[in-house]
Amino acid sequence: MPTPDPAATRAEPVRRAAAHPLYRDPSAPLDARVQDLLARMTLREKVGQVNQRMYGWDAYRLSPDGGYELTDALYAETDRFEGLGALYGLMRADAWSGVAHGSGPGAEDSAPLAELVQRHVVERSRLGIPALFVEEVPHGHMALDGTVLPVNLAVGATWDPALYERAAAHAAAELRARGGHVALVSALDISRDPRWGRTEECFGEDPHLAARLTEALVRGMQGDPAEYFAADKAPVVLKHFAGQGATVGGRNSAESELGHRELHEIHLPAARAGVRAGAAAVMAAYNEVDGMPCSGNRWLLTELLRADWGFEGLVMADGLAVDRLARITGDHVSAGALALDSGVDLSLWDRGFTLLEEAVERGLVREETLDRAVARVLRLKFRLRLFERPYTTARMPAGGEELSREVARAAVTLLRNDGVLPVAASVTRIAVLGPQAATTAHQSGDYTAPQRPGTGSSVLDALRRLAPAGLDVRHAPGCSLTGADLSGIPAAIAEAAASDLAVLVLGGSSARAPETEFDANGAALTVASEMTCGEGVDLAGLRLGDAQYALLDAVVATGTPTAVVLVQGRPHLVPDTAAALLTAWYPGPWGGDAIAEVLLGLSDPRGRLPLSVPRSVAQLPVYYNHKDTEYRGYADESAEPRYSFGHGLSYTSFDYGTPRTTGRTVEVDVTNTGRRYGRSTVQVYLRRLVTATWPRTLELCAFDGVGLEPGECRTLTLTLPEFTGTAEIRVAASAREALEAPGQSLTAPAATPR
Repeated sequence: MPTPDPAATRAEPVRRAAAHPLYRDPSAPLDARVQDLLARMTLREKVGQVNQRMYGWDAYRLSPDGGYELTDALYAETDRFEGLGALYGLMRADAWSGVAHGSGPGAEDSAPLAELVQRHVVERSRLGIPALFVEEVPHGHMALDGTVLPVNLAVGATWDPALYERAAAHAAAELRARGGHVALVSALDISRDPRWGRTEECFGEDPHLAARLTEALVRGMQGDPAEYFAADKAPVVLKHFAGQGATVGGRNSAESELGHRELHEIHLPAARAGVRAGAAAVMAAYNEVDGMPCSGNRWLLTELLRADWGFEGLVMADGLAVDRLARITGDHVSAGALALDSGVDLSLWDRGFTLLEEAVERGLVREETLDRAVARVLRLKFRLRLFERPYTTARMPAGGEELSREVARAAVTLLRNDGVLPVAASVTRIAVLGPQAATTAHQSGDYTAPQRPGTGSSVLDALRRLAPAGLDVRHAPGCSLTGADLSGIPAAIAEAAASDLAVLVLGGSSARAPETEFDANGAALTVASEMTCGEGVDLAGLRLGDAQYALLDAVVATGTPTAVVLVQGRPHLVPDTAAALLTAWYPGPWGGDAIAEVLLGLSDPRGRLPLSVPRSVAQLPVYYNHKDTEYRGYADESAEPRYSFGHGLSYTSFDYGTPRTTGRTVEVDVTNTGRRYGRSTVQVYLRRLVTATWPRTLELCAFDGVGLEPGECRTLTLTLPEFTGTAEIRVAASAREALEAPGQSLTAPAATPR
C-alpha cells in the first residue's frame, strides 16, 4: 500500500473547501455564509455589490423571434465589476421608461426575462453571485399586467391595516412570481402641505395612522420576521427616510426645516414602526435634515437608525442622491465616500458609488466600512435564497382585482350629504357629468404602468351596470380636467336639468402621458396637459381646472340635486354648494365600481379623512396635530379646516358610550342607532395637560373599526400608548369632534424603558 503524501493530505481540505465553499452550503448559518463569501471577494467585486447603476429597461430588447435578448449595456455593466449587485426596474413600465404593451414584459414573460438576465449575471460573476432585482411597488407592482391598487392616500382613508396587509401580501406574491425580489414602497412620508405633488404617496398627515399602516405593509409583504423569506414574500424598502413630507412650500425635494422634536414626533414614528416590524431596508430621502442631505447624514442613518433603533437591514439611496453630495464634498469620489461612511449601503444610478474603489485607495473611506455595506447586500441575497433558487417557479396569484376593489370601497369618504345619497328609489334619471365620469385613465396615481384597453371601470360604466331596472343613466362630460374651455357645459346643463339627480365627477390626474418630459430621476419635469399631481407636479394653489368650477356652478344652478365625486391625489378646494360631496382619492382602475356602489347604497361609505381639507391655501398648514398654542383665527377667514382629519359620514348613525379607562386600555360601547348596516371608525385622541415640553392640541393614539347591523351594540377595547405626565383621553369620530368631546383625565404610569 503506497504511503500517503503528507503535502497532498494537507491540501485535500483546501481543495474540498474550494469545490464546496461554505457560502454555498444552505445548511450553514447565514452570517457565516456571508463572511465566507465576503472574504473571497476582491475590492472591485465588493464595489460592484453596492452599486445599482443601470435602468433595468436598458438591459433587454426585443429579439427578432419575438422574445428578449440582452443588450451591450448590460454586458458592459456586468463586466465593469464582474457581476451585478442590484438591477433597478427590470419590469418597470411607464412613460419615463418608454415601456408599454408590445415592448416590455407582461405577466407571462417577466419570469423568463428575469431568468435570462440572472443567468448572465451569475455566469459573469467569478463567485456566482446573483443580482437583486429591485422593483417599484407603490400601489401594486409597477409592471405591465400588474394589479393596480388605490394609492397610499386612499389606503390611509380606509383606516384598515388588516385590509392593507392582505393587499400588500398580494402585491409581494405578484412581484416574486414575475422574478422580482425587492419592493420599493412609499410609507414614511407624512403629508404636511397638500400642495406637494407626492401627497398621494402618503398615508396622511398623522404619524400614528402611518405607523399602523406601515406595520401592516411590512407584515403583508415580508411575512413572519424569519431569517429567510418565503417564495411569495418580498423584502420591503420603506421610503423615504426621513422628513420628506415637510418640504418647504410643498415643493418636491425642497429643504425641510425640522427641529429634532418635530422630526421625532411626526416624521419618524412610521419608520420606527417599520423597523420594529422587521423591514428589510429603508431608502434615504432627498431632503436635508439640519443642513445635511439624508444620504450623507451619519446622525440619521447610523447613530439613530442603527445605534439607537438597532436596525440591521439595508439602506438604499434615492435616485442620484449620492451625486448631489458632491456639492458638499467637491467631487463624486468623495461624495460616494461620504454616503458610504454615513450609512448608505446601496446606490441608485449614482456615479459616486462606482468610484468607491478609488475612494478606498485614497483613504477617503475604510475598506471595513465597505465590507459592512457589502455584507448587508449579501445577507439580503442569502435571505432570499437566491444562491439556491436564483430563478422563480411560482405562479401568479389570483384575486388581485377584487382586492383592489375592496380597498377602493373602504376608501370612499362621504364628506357632506343633505339627504340625496344614497340614490332614492324615486329617482328615475341620473345625469353623470364631469371630466372624470367616463374615464379610467385618471383613476390611478403616479407610478402606474400602462393598462390594457378595457381594464377597470369608470363611474359611468359602473352606474349603468349596477343601477336598478328603470333607472336611466345619461352622460355629458361638460369640460376637461384642465383649461377653461366651456363649450361642453350647455350639453351638461341640459342633461342635469332633465334629471332627478346630477352626479358630477371632478378631480385631478397623475397620469404620465408620452409627451411628459422627465428629470434624470424620473420625476415629471414638463408635465402633460392634464397632469396636476404626482412627483414633480407641485401646486401653488389647490384649485381644480377653471372649467370644472364653471361646470359645478352651472349644474347646481339648474336646481337639480347634485352629488360631487372627487377623484384626486390631494385635497382640492371645492365649495359646499352641492347637496353631497364625496372623495375617492385615486381609487385604482376599478374605483368606478366602488364609487357607484356607494352612490347607489349598495355599500356604506367607510372612508375617513387621512388628512385635513383646507378652506383655502392661505390657511396652510391646517393639520390637526399642531402645537397647542392659543392663537386666534384670521380676521378674513376661519383658521379651521373645511373638513377635519378623521371626518367621514355614513348612511347610518352611531352612538358612543362613555369611555372606560383601565391602565393602558380604553373600552367604549358603539351602537348603530340607524336603520341600515354601517361601519364606524372609533378614534382615540390624547390631549396632554401636564408635560415637560409644549404639547400638541391632540394626538391620535388608537383607532379601530367596527361594522354593525341596525340596533347592534359592541364593545371595543383599544390599547393606549405609553406616555408621561397627565393627559386626557378623548374618544370621537374625528379630530374636530375630539376637541369638543369631554375628556377623561389619566395620569400615566412610568414608561417602560426602551
